Amino acid sequence: MKKNQTVVKKLHVRKGDTVKVISGNSKSKTGKVLEVFPDKNRAIVEGVNIVSKHIKPSASNPNGGIEKTEAPIHISNLMVVDPSSGEATRVGRKLDENGKLVRYAKKSGEVIKNG
Repeated sequence: MKKNQTVVKKLHVRKGDTVKVISGNSKSKTGKVLEVFPDKNRAIVEGVNIVSKHIKPSASNPNGGIEKTEAPIHISNLMVVDPSSGEATRVGRKLDENGKLVRYAKKSGEVIKNG
């Protein structure tokens, strides 16, 4: 490995997954993952970790104001929701019948579709 390279681990959450927050201010909320930042181990989840951002007046927005937006949340505080039961579950990886690596829910064994 070269000096300036960083190792990016595979994460248990992907863009489009439905996840449940297991810790923090937004505990027990569920939402869809909008964006994942693997280098920072964070993800933006729809409707979770809402912050107020103050906007200065500009030509396009002459009044300015306060805008509510989602902030990134650490992925250790997220668990993928089981597609069959709707509960939070751990994620495993296995080879399917085509020899492709797929993610599956550990509780039910059901394959997790991405998106």
